[in-house]
Amino acid sequence: MRPRLSPQRVGLAVLLLHSVVTQLLTFVLRPTMTYRAMELDVPDAALGIVAASFALAPLVLAIPAGRLVDRIGERRVMVGGALLLTASCTAFIMLGGSAGGLFFAGMLLGSGHLCSVIGQQAMVANATPRGSHDTAFGHYTFAASLGQAIGPGFIVVFGGHQAIPDTGAIFRWSTAVAACLIVLSLALPGRPRARTTPCEETAGIGSLLRLPGLIHALTTSCIVLAAVDITLAYLPALGAERGLSSGAVGTLLALRGLASMGSRLFLGRLTRLLGRRRLLVASTLGAALAMAALPLPVPFWLLATLLVIAGAGLGVGQPVTMSWLAESAPPGLRGRAMSLRLVGNRTGQILVPSAAGLLAAGLGAGGVLCATAAGLGWAGLLARRLPSSPPTT
Repeated sequence: MRPRLSPQRVGLAVLLLHSVVTQLLTFVLRPTMTYRAMELDVPDAALGIVAASFALAPLVLAIPAGRLVDRIGERRVMVGGALLLTASCTAFIMLGGSAGGLFFAGMLLGSGHLCSVIGQQAMVANATPRGSHDTAFGHYTFAASLGQAIGPGFIVVFGGHQAIPDTGAIFRWSTAVAACLIVLSLALPGRPRARTTPCEETAGIGSLLRLPGLIHALTTSCIVLAAVDITLAYLPALGAERGLSSGAVGTLLALRGLASMGSRLFLGRLTRLLGRRRLLVASTLGAALAMAALPLPVPFWLLATLLVIAGAGLGVGQPVTMSWLAESAPPGLRGRAMSLRLVGNRTGQILVPSAAGLLAAGLGAGGVLCATAAGLGWAGLLARRLPSSPPTT
């Protein structure tokens, strides 16, 4: 007879699948939204505004969503997130014939993604025993990366050989996937509300910001995520300067993504081997050195090796800072802690690429990558100031 799976393992499997589907939807709908705007001949300036609609919601709603997770539980917020994602797919179908409709649907998409992700991260934090958060968040971010890799495949299926795919078909199939996400949300295990003290009930974001090392953890997380976005945006430009084909650049980006997934899958073992702070410092500085070498005139095989090193290093920053926050914040404040991290990340994703664009005008793609490497180096030095272990909550 096969051994029966424990409810904990089943719940974990559902949670990881929930993460895969959430990221799959997000990473197919965001580029498809841009393609639909191109179909409508939306001007370039307005195109940026439409694309920014996704990031607007997290900046405004992240903290209230984190507070809601702490008050009513993760599953209810994740069900709400799945409903919002389904509503966004419907809005793309019904209202996607105008730039205003795309902007509204993009805000729904950002809101649904926000609720789903904060609920997922808080559930991982609250369901994992102290000392096992590195492994748990490593697996969680691996699942998220898997969804991000699968999502764009929808574009390939529905007209990847064309300049603009069949956006209507993608929106319709995404609606069906979003409906499945609602079912997954309802199948998640319910958890009793975390016990809180009277002080925690009235505590706000200020109490979290006073935790030793938290500012350094948030800054490191922000810079690492922005560096990933910079790599995705400017490696194709660097490849064009070198005369590399789009297929070669795609191979390099795929290697970077696979390296990040590998480091996340084995994060627990790496943490036990090196220690959390030492691993974060080494991975961030290693990624900085590799990224600084990318603009050098090196052969393709060495360029691929540098991307693997950078990808492995960049894959560590997000789950390690999540793990550190999970063990630093009191159980009744973990939703707010994760939302605070998300606000910092989204702020970095808006400000850093904007600054990179100004820098690229004078120094080109290589200059942007070197500047990003310098930022990563600074983040690695900041990580040295993190306490060797989070304070006991």
